[in-house]
Amino acid sequence: MYGRDAEVPEETAVAAPSSASAPRLPITTRRLALLVGGLVALWFVGVFARQVGEAASAASQADQMRARNAAEARDVASLEQELQLIKQPAFVAQMARGYLLGSPREIPFTIDPKAAPLPSNAPGSAAIKPDAPAQGGSPLDSWLKALFGSQP
Repeated sequence: MYGRDAEVPEETAVAAPSSASAPRLPITTRRLALLVGGLVALWFVGVFARQVGEAASAASQADQMRARNAAEARDVASLEQELQLIKQPAFVAQMARGYLLGSPREIPFTIDPKAAPLPSNAPGSAAIKPDAPAQGGSPLDSWLKALFGSQP
């Protein structure tokens, strides 16, 4: 309908896009590069923080292991000391008496399980405390009495 040279009516004409009329994006290549660089930096900081956390955890575990090893060393020393004690003939003889395996001169005895318990004030009981000797006078008087005897 229209030829090459014919004019196109303005209603049907399509405007060619121009760089001046196109909307500009607020993100330029420079801003995009800064954004990517910031994200990479944040990633490095995160990786570093995780490594620091793992190192702190490993140091804490090492301290716990050292403390556990020290406790085990104390236990081993205690058990070695106990082993030296139970190897002594006196200890073996004492334990043998508990199984009625003492010497032939010993008379084995046991306390009757039906026996009544001792009263709290029985002789030899821990509840009885010996009376403290009464202090008469000063320490100087005590020395004079000890050196020269009592005055009549």
